[in-house]
Amino acid sequence: MPLKIAAAKERAAGERRVAIDPSIINKLKQLGLEVLIERGAGSAAQIEDSAYQGVTLIDSASNLYQQADIVLKVQAPTTEEVAQMKAGSVLIGALNPYNNLELIKALRDKKITSYAMELIPRISRAQSMDILSSQAAVAGYKAAIMGADLSTRFFPMLTTAAGTIRPAKVIVIGAGVAGLQAIATARRLGAMVEAYDVRSATKEQVQSLGAKFIELGISAEGAGGYARELTDEEKRKQQEELAKHIASADVLITTAAVPGRPSPKIIPDSTVAGMKKGAVIIDLAAEGGGNCSLSQPGATIEHQGVIIHAPLNVASQVPVHASEMYAKNLLNFLTLMIKNGEYQADFNDEVIAGACLTRDGLVVNETLRKLVEGA
Repeated sequence: MPLKIAAAKERAAGERRVAIDPSIINKLKQLGLEVLIERGAGSAAQIEDSAYQGVTLIDSASNLYQQADIVLKVQAPTTEEVAQMKAGSVLIGALNPYNNLELIKALRDKKITSYAMELIPRISRAQSMDILSSQAAVAGYKAAIMGADLSTRFFPMLTTAAGTIRPAKVIVIGAGVAGLQAIATARRLGAMVEAYDVRSATKEQVQSLGAKFIELGISAEGAGGYARELTDEEKRKQQEELAKHIASADVLITTAAVPGRPSPKIIPDSTVAGMKKGAVIIDLAAEGGGNCSLSQPGATIEHQGVIIHAPLNVASQVPVHASEMYAKNLLNFLTLMIKNGEYQADFNDEVIAGACLTRDGLVVNETLRKLVEGA
């Protein structure tokens, strides 16, 4: 009997993505897997059941979970969903483990082997599995579109019978994947773009996209390509210098985040007060509380004439391509573990071991184990 791999309809509020996209069905079958899909699983991403050729459609999530050997998810399942899964099965998805300790306990007790895709080591060999990068690219693209939509000004320069309209000025804070995609999209829309990142190594990337790099003389190079947290003095200097540049922005897009920690507050009230009337802030760091001190995650507000938009789960707003990219990340990860149709995970592989949370009734991620034991 072939292993059964399954995707159910996502239950999280507002989630429109799906973990198995039709584009990977044939490749899953080539791995020797039988594919199960809950009816309507792709409907929020405008994917009809008829697009899933060669799969078994299941009428309910409970029936699907009871049959599945491997479950693929976008958002973390609820403990109720875990209760319906087969003991000893495999779960793969964005599990947000440090904020889901009860889920981790449930997975441990059910002896489910679980993998958190967001914990895959960010090394060159694992780039094709990196959901943080693929979904950040979607969010960065969307941020520029949101900025153009909310702005009171045109992005491109326009020459009209009524005169020439100057292009909008967009400033992007953070030149990671999301920031670079926001820069590229804003440039395509015709805006003048400047960008800042505490990692000086991003300067060439910013300039290669046609944007101006803002240099403040503060470096925060960290391990693994991430930025380290700034000292209080560095934060103060950063805010003061950035405020001078931000004052001229028509649209400000912030993307700065420190993995596993609240988003750094780099846009204080005083900086917002110095911005133009009608200026827009798109705070892509809202999931961690936001980069702007005035941001209200999940809401759009106006403060002294400045529009502050702090969207959540932005990738879900582009569900067709976000699902396709996410599903391919999952496929590439699965390919490491499925050999001749059998699940054969090599825990000496740093990619597999790095993503694994629970196995054989144990919490194997050391940091998570201490949190679970202390809870």
